[in-house]
Amino acid sequence: MNDNDKQPGPENGGGNPWMKSLLIWVGILAALALFVQLFNSPASQTAGDAMSYSSFLDKVQAGEVKSVNVAAGSAGTSIVTGALSSDAKFRTNAPNDPQLIPTLREKGVTINARPEEGASIWQYILVQSLPFLLFMGIAFFVVRQMQKNSGSGAMGFGKSRAKLLTQKEGKVTFDDVAGIDEAREELQEIVEFLKDPTKFARLGGKIPKGALLVGSPGTGKTLLARAIAGEAGVPFFTISGSDFVEMFVGVGASRVRDMFEQAKKSAPCIVFIDEIDAVGRSRGAGLGNQNDEREQTLNQLLVEMDGFEANEGIIIIAATNRPDVLDPALLRPGRFDRQVVVPRPDIEGRVKILQVHMKKVPLAPDVDPRTIARGTPGFSGADLANLVNEAALLAARRGKRLVAMSEFEDAKDKVMMGAERRSMLMTEDEKRMTAYHEAGHAIVALHHPASDPIHKATIIPRGRALGMVMSLPERDQLSMHRDQMYANLAMSMGGRVAEELIFGYDRVSSGASGDIQQATRLARAMVTRWGMSEAVGPLEYADSEENYLGYGMSRPAHMSNETALLIDAEIKKLVEGGLSKAKQVLSEHIDQLHALAQALLEYETLTGDEIKRLIAGEEIGREDPGSKAPPLSAGGTSIPKIRRPKGPFGTPAPQGA
Repeated sequence: MNDNDKQPGPENGGGNPWMKSLLIWVGILAALALFVQLFNSPASQTAGDAMSYSSFLDKVQAGEVKSVNVAAGSAGTSIVTGALSSDAKFRTNAPNDPQLIPTLREKGVTINARPEEGASIWQYILVQSLPFLLFMGIAFFVVRQMQKNSGSGAMGFGKSRAKLLTQKEGKVTFDDVAGIDEAREELQEIVEFLKDPTKFARLGGKIPKGALLVGSPGTGKTLLARAIAGEAGVPFFTISGSDFVEMFVGVGASRVRDMFEQAKKSAPCIVFIDEIDAVGRSRGAGLGNQNDEREQTLNQLLVEMDGFEANEGIIIIAATNRPDVLDPALLRPGRFDRQVVVPRPDIEGRVKILQVHMKKVPLAPDVDPRTIARGTPGFSGADLANLVNEAALLAARRGKRLVAMSEFEDAKDKVMMGAERRSMLMTEDEKRMTAYHEAGHAIVALHHPASDPIHKATIIPRGRALGMVMSLPERDQLSMHRDQMYANLAMSMGGRVAEELIFGYDRVSSGASGDIQQATRLARAMVTRWGMSEAVGPLEYADSEENYLGYGMSRPAHMSNETALLIDAEIKKLVEGGLSKAKQVLSEHIDQLHALAQALLEYETLTGDEIKRLIAGEEIGREDPGSKAPPLSAGGTSIPKIRRPKGPFGTPAPQGA
């Protein structure tokens, strides 16, 4: 959690760790060799060459033996060592021969009776304990290496994994945060409090103990935390909520305690917990309370944040996109004094975000961030960053030096509708059916006043769809009106109705499966959530969307069987109403349906303005139809049309499979 936890490396001046390990092993082997050499028996080194007892007696009789040393051996034998007349050393084992000593005296041999030199008891103990010492040394070395590599150590499971964030490179400031001005101001105040506490303290204000960043994925919660780290001027610790709970019981609570102990040493400081829902889920939510370890960790976190002992100078900032699963005790003032909502940006916010990300991209003069922002409603900050990156990659792929507006438009289509699959094989009949299907969506949308304007229609397979019609609202939608819902129901049914009108009842394809799914979901929301049914009334019957908490498995439905039948009947009534409206519109404008389908077969992709000119009887405006994208190859088999499910409103929803 501190700077000492950093692993040594060449960049930190610690040398190469692999070279250190190699040197350690070489040293161990050298020490073992020296040990064996040192404690090798000196008697075995100086005793001389081995000689048989008969040869020894012959040399004694010949007078060639100068001196001997007789030592008691095992099993009644004697060990005779000595020197010959030529000063050569010898060694032999003699039986218990009573005539040996008289014979030696007779030949004038000098006789010594001192014992043979052998290993001492300490040498024996060291030699016997050598394998154990070697095993302990290897184990100690392995443990040390694991401690260095894991940071907390093999024996330090209870140590916190929070890291002290340093801004050596890639520093982020509040200038890099755009489009979420209110959230930025809330957190800037915390930074100002840390820099100048007297400004607020003289009026009795206290620094907030914690701030919870809440928002959809990609809206910039972690980016805000990085901006705080870049401008706070105090130690900034960062940790993920999943780093607390481990496979061992009690580790999570121990890591929470260790994290706050380290933070106290660095106070004033900021601790950022990313994805706090991993550890802060509501207690008692699971069936049978199966995850007591996580609850124990949460209890320790609650105590450390605002318990009997106050943690002065420690500010907790957490981020989550699941505030509904957090424990109420974690959200109360005193722990998280502020809940900062980080919303999806509006058009002005998207313009600012695009300008931030476009600073690093060479732009052509025709690029207008406001035009791009107007065409990307519902995009988060991460989506816009991805859009700019895709445009830059597309320009590089095309060999351009500047990123033009055409690259941004193509990148937007790729992000919103998926990548083109021009290599997909489709027969002429399949292309013709797809063209009429998408034309049906477009014609119904054009003749319904409450429908969103059409952005683009295409029969080029994109993503998992064979074709689609993209509608974009003229402005950011904060709510949805009843007439817009009816328009969306009719537009969803336009493709299926067009297939039936042109190809007959028996030729209706499965391509409308996604449209039916979207229409059914919208109709169910109208009846059970928004009170748009006269028969059901303004009552809420929607199923709980929090089944992941464990409640839904045992909660009874809050409706009778009769009410459920009534809801199903009302949903069917709404969907069939959209079907009837689509059939009426397409029957009245069948000539426009044929014209638009033929244009899609010719050009494959049409913009909203081109479709409007075509319906009005004007020229589309393209100079050469041959300049369109290359046609799809004929032949092959059809792939079932699949759409990603979209919500009733909010993000742009392409129509058609």
